[in-house]
Amino acid sequence: MIALIWKSLMRRKIRTLLTMAGIAIGVAAIVSLSALADGFKMGYTALLSGSKADLVISQPNSFDLSMSSINESLLAELEPMPEIEQISGMLQGYSEAEGQPFFFVFGYPEDSFALSRYPIKSGVELNSSQAQSWRGRPLILGSAAAEVLKKSVGDSLRVGGAVFRVVGIYETGDAMEDAGAVVLLKDAQELLGKPRQVSLFYVKLKDPELRERLIQRVQRRFPDLSIGGVRDLADQTSMADFFEGYVWVISSLAIIIGGVGMMNSQLMSVFERTREIGVLRAMGWRKGTILWMIFGEALVVCLGGGVLGSLLGVLLIYALSTTTTFFGVNLSTLRFDQFITAFGVVMVLGIAGGLYPAWRAAQLQPIEALRYEGGGSGSKTRRLPFGGMTLQSLWQRSTRTGLTLFAIALTVGGIMAMEAVIRGAFKEMDSMILGTSAEIMLRQANVSDTSFSAIDEQILGRIAALPEVQAVSGLIFTAVTMPEAGGFFIVQGYNPNEFAIQRIKVVEGQQLTTNHQIVVGRLMMETLGKKIGDTIELSGVRFRIVGIYESKISWEELGGIITLRDAQGLTGRPRKVTMAGIKLRDPKTAAAVVTRINRHFPDVHATLSTEFSSQMPDRKSTEVMLNAISFLAIFVGGIGVLNTMLMSVFERTREIGVLRALGWRRRRVLGMILKEALVLGLLGGASGILFAFVLAYTLNLAPMVGGLLTTVWEWDIFARALGVAVALGVLGGIYPSYRATNLQPVEALRYE
Repeated sequence: MIALIWKSLMRRKIRTLLTMAGIAIGVAAIVSLSALADGFKMGYTALLSGSKADLVISQPNSFDLSMSSINESLLAELEPMPEIEQISGMLQGYSEAEGQPFFFVFGYPEDSFALSRYPIKSGVELNSSQAQSWRGRPLILGSAAAEVLKKSVGDSLRVGGAVFRVVGIYETGDAMEDAGAVVLLKDAQELLGKPRQVSLFYVKLKDPELRERLIQRVQRRFPDLSIGGVRDLADQTSMADFFEGYVWVISSLAIIIGGVGMMNSQLMSVFERTREIGVLRAMGWRKGTILWMIFGEALVVCLGGGVLGSLLGVLLIYALSTTTTFFGVNLSTLRFDQFITAFGVVMVLGIAGGLYPAWRAAQLQPIEALRYEGGGSGSKTRRLPFGGMTLQSLWQRSTRTGLTLFAIALTVGGIMAMEAVIRGAFKEMDSMILGTSAEIMLRQANVSDTSFSAIDEQILGRIAALPEVQAVSGLIFTAVTMPEAGGFFIVQGYNPNEFAIQRIKVVEGQQLTTNHQIVVGRLMMETLGKKIGDTIELSGVRFRIVGIYESKISWEELGGIITLRDAQGLTGRPRKVTMAGIKLRDPKTAAAVVTRINRHFPDVHATLSTEFSSQMPDRKSTEVMLNAISFLAIFVGGIGVLNTMLMSVFERTREIGVLRALGWRRRRVLGMILKEALVLGLLGGASGILFAFVLAYTLNLAPMVGGLLTTVWEWDIFARALGVAVALGVLGGIYPSYRATNLQPVEALRYE
């Protein structure tokens, strides 16, 4: 049986390799993206556990460690506690570094015991006297980052808006840490816009038996802080879970497309071998034997695709590790269980994709199979009442055509729905910005993501003094984890006396008047079961609900509005804002004022309010992500179309021979096959458009998402969809068309 399966696959090498390639792409996506997600999570665990700390004190329910903020002054109250032998603050965040949009930065005080976590390979330690004697701010660079950035000891490195001097290269063995840099705490606070703030405190105990006593003491004295073991904090990091969910969405798209391609291939194998199966049945082969033969072929193809995909995943991780510091991507983040997961998915794929073709083969009756003369399904030729040769050819092979259309529709529809949702989010951001009545918007210059933006209020004061400016209003925009809501709580901070907050329409209760008050969105109030007068806790800080607002911006009701000062305290950015709106005395001067601000205030980036979201760095990174997904989908889907059209050429070899014998030129045969591929792609594109609408509608019915996803369907989304569909047709049709034109009439007529 095994020899027969192998022989059958080797007789159809091209189809076997194409099917394996489609599956391999999906497996490579699972392996590589899982390595990124696991590396991110493992990095946090290693960062915390490698500090030699017994306990960690942090801000509770932070979405990410970089968003945790504790006032550094608490060190003076914590340090004298009798259970503590040593305590050290640490500030972690992201910045931009010479072409790397997401670069890890870790800040420690000079006397921190946790600095021993970073063994120096070359150069000197960060807190050494030699480092302080060098010109510029000292920085020790991770070995992986040094390799990617091509830096060595003594070189300068621009991180964000500051220039540092590399005084040492360290290597911890943790991919995330080795892809970043360590600086002094005061430099990290300035770089990340968090003066006098730390992300956490590392605590080393005098005696491990004092652990519970210290936990109780800290909880009693500082109820707004979280204290626990290092692994507990790593497990609470929501960013890693969010990234892991994103990984599975992308991987699932690739693997499903590959699975449909495999089912298509196996089904075509059954059609093509109908007479062969009839002979085997006539010789006494039982249905079960036929079923296991076809099913075994599917499993072998899947396993081959799994092996090939695993190798591709490793190569992809290696390529990324030499070109980017993104999330500390490194070969060390690959783990055995990632490959087990990938092969588990492949086996499910083999069962799902091979079961129906195997069952169909087993149901073939010997006499009917022996009479089979070729065609799409083994049944009588069916003709459409309309359409030319191209449509008739696709219709006569309806099963294969339907499966291919499904794969294309899944590819095109998934991309369209994703892009429509993303555009909807940015459109709602535009609505939020324009609702402030500001003509100009500000964010920090040279940030890789708007959530990292931190503008000093002193700069806003200087801009407010410009003669063209009527008023400036800053705001904080962030998110915290809220377990009782089953997700996130979106926080916006406004000054109650400035114009930007006027867009918030309170429908019950009152507007904000002072600190420690909150106005909550209607949907979040219903989710929490709260009422006006109740309290709500955000990252350890309690707020009293004074009002309820409603908004046309869907996601805005999943959070609340607090005062700017409270938001600054919550995010650990005193006297800083995420962005700011500028109202002008004369709106006609907006363009000139934008130019003036960008020229005289290099720390901020000003744009017209109508252009703010389109120039956000978030949008640029999102477009890069969409292009990468489109490329992946086109590649995998294109293999499916190529497989289908190649099978069409094989199946119609005698037909093409007859046409060539009747005088058809090679160019005409090429046009016929290529036209079928293009029509298949366009029909798949039209199906994909319908699928995109259905998918967007279905997503809005999901729990905690229902009605919150706004989709924007613009003409270029449909253009992209049709472009992808045409690309799939062209990619899938070129080689089969070329192969068809090279068939010699005499040989083609002899083909059995």
